[in-house]
Amino acid sequence: MTENAWTRWPSREALGPLGISRPRRLLAWTIRLLVLSMLLWAAFSQRHVGLRGALAAGAGVALAALVAWAFFRTTYEHRLVPSLALMGVLLGIAATAEVTGFRGPALVIWCGCGVSALERLPLGVGVPVASAALASYSATTDDAWLTTAATVAGLALAGYVLRLDAEARGNAQRLLAQERAARAAEAESAALAERARIAREIHDVLAHSLSAQLVHLEAARLLIENGADRERILERVVAARGMARDGLAETRQALSALRGELTPLEDFLTELARTADGAEVTVTGERRPLSAEASQAVRRVAQEALTNVRKHAHGARVDVRLDYSDHEVTLNVRDSGGRPSELDGSGGGYGLLGMRERAELLGGSLDVGPDEEGFVVTLKVPV
Repeated sequence: MTENAWTRWPSREALGPLGISRPRRLLAWTIRLLVLSMLLWAAFSQRHVGLRGALAAGAGVALAALVAWAFFRTTYEHRLVPSLALMGVLLGIAATAEVTGFRGPALVIWCGCGVSALERLPLGVGVPVASAALASYSATTDDAWLTTAATVAGLALAGYVLRLDAEARGNAQRLLAQERAARAAEAESAALAERARIAREIHDVLAHSLSAQLVHLEAARLLIENGADRERILERVVAARGMARDGLAETRQALSALRGELTPLEDFLTELARTADGAEVTVTGERRPLSAEASQAVRRVAQEALTNVRKHAHGARVDVRLDYSDHEVTLNVRDSGGRPSELDGSGGGYGLLGMRERAELLGGSLDVGPDEEGFVVTLKVPV
């Protein structure tokens, strides 16, 4: 046994009542009441001491019960010196009972001290205390030496088994507490992840819809300031209204996505390309359903890429290509280059950051940059 095992207290979980089943608690209290009843009966059944002696013996039994309760409390708090002092008081009460002729209560107290010392004290001090208590029992009992030896061995074994059982229960309680803490942390992490996902959905929908509306409304403002004709101004206002209508539809779609209700990815890209002038969609590879996260990443990257085309390459031809391979799905959005719109510098600049964040969260990659003609966005997501 290591030095730590001799000096280590049983854990508070082991010494406390937590984790003990109701039948076992009832059994423990029944045994305590029986022992107390036996001690009281032994105190009052001695005829040679008289009434005063019986009352004194009853007071001694009550004192022993109170000291035992205090011993249980101090060992629970891992207070060594008070625990040893209380154990000494109990051994003194047993010795006094033996001297005054109350051998039965003395034997019971010595046996209880031996078992409790092994169960609740560090073994480095519990073994000597239990040895002293059981040695006192052996020296005063009238049983045969073989019976006494068997009783002492049984009591020592019972105390150590109770200790092992209590430590096993304490370990189980600690593991249960750790599991509950891990589950709480996991639930909190899942809640934070869900909040982040909702935040990304809100940003992507609003950035795609509101920035497009802002382009057309700002263009209408510039046309009004420059004295343009009514038809051109109305064209921009109508376009902004259409973007608002599309944004509302996208918001509803985002809510459906959060509920796990997604339209087919190919249909979504086709509808998205329909609202973008000059965009064409090509799908290659064997089509198969994607996870909600992967599908949503492809959708939002496509939206953001087309929004950037609308802002920075107005009038460009756009090719949207979706390729299904064995281990990943690839989205490629390429434009042929065009003129900047009236709000080329508008927006918060968070679109590319959001797209890259979506790709990295799924273990994918995002490549963004110019090519020979215009600009290309390539998303790869493992499936």
